[in-house]
Amino acid sequence: MTTSGQPGARRALLWSFGNTAVGKFGTLFISIVIARILGPDELGTYAVALVALAAVLSFNELGVSLAIVRWEEDPSRIAPTVTTISVVTSLAVFVAAWIATPAFAAAMGDPGATGVVRLMLVCVPLNGVAATPAALLQRDYQQGRRAAADQVNIWLGAVLSVSLASVGLGAMSLAVGRAVAAIVFTGMLIRLSPSRLSLGWNREVVRPLLRFGIPLAGSSLVVFAVAYADQLVVGNRLGTQALGFYLLAFNLASWPVTVFSQPIRAVAPAAFARIQHDARLMDRNFRSAFRLVLVLALPACAFLAGAAEPVVTLVYGEIWAPAAPALQWLACQAAVRIAFELSYDFLAVKRRSVALMTIQVCWLAALVPALVVGSRHGIVGVAAAQCAVAILVLLVCYGWALHGAGIRLGAMIRTSLVPVAGGTLVWAGSRAAAQGHPQALVAVTTAGVVTLAITGALAWASRTHLHLLRSTDVLEEVPA
Repeated sequence: MTTSGQPGARRALLWSFGNTAVGKFGTLFISIVIARILGPDELGTYAVALVALAAVLSFNELGVSLAIVRWEEDPSRIAPTVTTISVVTSLAVFVAAWIATPAFAAAMGDPGATGVVRLMLVCVPLNGVAATPAALLQRDYQQGRRAAADQVNIWLGAVLSVSLASVGLGAMSLAVGRAVAAIVFTGMLIRLSPSRLSLGWNREVVRPLLRFGIPLAGSSLVVFAVAYADQLVVGNRLGTQALGFYLLAFNLASWPVTVFSQPIRAVAPAAFARIQHDARLMDRNFRSAFRLVLVLALPACAFLAGAAEPVVTLVYGEIWAPAAPALQWLACQAAVRIAFELSYDFLAVKRRSVALMTIQVCWLAALVPALVVGSRHGIVGVAAAQCAVAILVLLVCYGWALHGAGIRLGAMIRTSLVPVAGGTLVWAGSRAAAQGHPQALVAVTTAGVVTLAITGALAWASRTHLHLLRSTDVLEEVPA
């Protein structure tokens, strides 16, 4: 993924890994404290607000900020126009969402969540202001600066939320922490940006920006529907308490995605954009990055799937035990997500917006009816439906799209065999540990040792592909 003369990609990737790992483990610890203080009902109310915020952020700035990352010329030519589009659209979205909040909260089975949702919506215009600085930092591989802002965002919000929750503010404590942290975070991104934030309007670039961004914004909206359809169905059909259990399981299943997949995705678009005219290098580097993601993330997902019950009860307490069966399926689904999120970024750089939209629409069309049927069996049925549809749809659709973008599927499959085999062994070992030890601590420790051992073996077997992290020159040939 690195290119000649671009040593910043390696440094950015390492910064991104460190930033995400520290942040995710920090938020995991915080979520444990919050879950033990609030309980399923209050966490379910907060989940309603999170879904609403994610919905509006999915298309908030019309996708134009990504154009800065892949712009082949000086980004200063388009940055002021991007900022103007982002700010104006985010304000319009904020007003519309504010008006629609009561109806949305009622549809989610929790009319009392209206105040929490509206406070969270403060993040929408802030996101529009921060879009250009964030894109410039990503383009210039300034992950170190971004890490500083991210850590302040996480820990400031955490301290406020825990403090307010401990004095009985309930779900509103999480919304207050999120909103205050977002204000500080936006200010830091503006201050740390390589270029001064400014508004402007260049007619020559407006049409190309919208032509690039609107299909991605539409695709992102469908991506949101795919990502949150399960929570919408759970809230609407099963209630707030079930949504609290489901959110906890979903968050646990998602931490391998955040820790291992997102850091690579933070660097991948800019790195792929720099070699987008070399089809052979794109194919080779994508397969190496794909292998790296699988080696790091599949064992972690398999650990959670195999040892779900002792993990949940040990970490969160017996009150949260109903979340464990759903975690088993959601961890499997997370492994599939990890495998194809990098593919999404690759196809975006290759300007396959239509293919991406087609994939997401097919996924959504299959997912919604499956979730509704699955909800008859509670949150476990919803989680199982998520996993089944992801496996069936994504393997076929992304395989088709990547083949059309020049990726050799046979070589890609061979690249994946060792990590998949290792993940299967981790699941079997973790499952055996969970069933063989009545004490949760012993079961989790045993499963963790198995996971670390197999992950180490996979890393050794993939050492040639790990050249992706070490190289400061063009990626050398790697075995299929």
